[in-house]
Amino acid sequence: MGFLEKLKILGAAAKYDLCASTASNRANSYSKFNKAGMGNPVASGVCHSFTPDGRCVSLFRVLLTNQCSNDCAYCINRVGRECLKASFEPKELVRVFLGLYERNYVEGLFLSSGMPRDPEIAMEKTLEVVELLRTKHYFNGYIHLKLIPGANYDQIKRASAITDRLSMNIEAPSQSRLSELSSTKRMMTDILKRMKWIKTLAEREDKYVPAGQTTQFVVGAAGESDLEILERMEKLYCQMDLKRAYFSAFDPIGQTPLEKNPKTPVIREVRLCQADFLYRHYDFHFRDLKNVLNENNMFNLSKDVKLCYAFQNLDRYPIDVNNEDITLKELLKVPGIGPTSARRIIKAKKAGYRFKKLKELARIGVVIKRATPFLEINGQKQTRIDNYV
Repeated sequence: MGFLEKLKILGAAAKYDLCASTASNRANSYSKFNKAGMGNPVASGVCHSFTPDGRCVSLFRVLLTNQCSNDCAYCINRVGRECLKASFEPKELVRVFLGLYERNYVEGLFLSSGMPRDPEIAMEKTLEVVELLRTKHYFNGYIHLKLIPGANYDQIKRASAITDRLSMNIEAPSQSRLSELSSTKRMMTDILKRMKWIKTLAEREDKYVPAGQTTQFVVGAAGESDLEILERMEKLYCQMDLKRAYFSAFDPIGQTPLEKNPKTPVIREVRLCQADFLYRHYDFHFRDLKNVLNENNMFNLSKDVKLCYAFQNLDRYPIDVNNEDITLKELLKVPGIGPTSARRIIKAKKAGYRFKKLKELARIGVVIKRATPFLEINGQKQTRIDNYV
């Protein structure tokens, strides 16, 4: 099998491992004119991530192999499932990546792998790829490595020293939920124990995992509630120093035990992403997020999380942007005001500026349509909250 065939198979199989990426099922608009347009929004192999300074980088996202001995009930690569199998040898994958990098197609690597036999053997091969890039080819760019449950401490220590970011997929919020998805994975011993190792290494020296660790949940596959996911997220952020949680809405795949289960609405994935973002960037606490859940312990799918919080706490609004005592934390609770626009408001007030019109707020990034019902300017309400559209 040629490397292009391998790349097609293993790039497509890697799309279920998420990073800060975007995707679309938009068709090629030129196909209806029988023309070969450039670009494919659903093509696999490259995803986009963002550095701490906001720069977007293109990552080569691929599996080293899609052969796997795990029986995850939702997975396209589960053991026993009939599909095309392929594997790269470490040196072969290094050549492919360097060819793409030297042509400026990609700027970094997102590497994952199935577990064909022993987890330590599989982990050793993925480490070989990274070590060849770092020590033989002196590649100093961004590398995100997806760890294999069951990797040993020495392997995780080596990975922590030569990658920018590590991730270990937790998949479900508890062992009982994980057991519904896989008979081969153990949350405490296979996953959480290794996440703790990563945290300990990162605390020991700055050279270990400089971009921290992340994890991913499969949403809806095990029948879990959003509350269960939030409770696990809270523990991971507090106990494992998690940098970010990712969420993948369950989508049934043929020839798997869950192939007849209903698909999880993508909007549920979006709501969980919003909750994670509010915690990380908007100074929300997990108790704030839990209070937004409905009687079924789920987020409202028709309204975003921040808006639901505002409607449940109307006694906090409207907020006067010219109030001398207003804090950054209070501004971040206003729909339509993000971290950048909130900081600009605070900076303007410290400089003695007083806002007079909504368009002044619009110029500094406030989304007026969303924010107006929750704001005052010099004691004057801008519109009634019950007229909110």
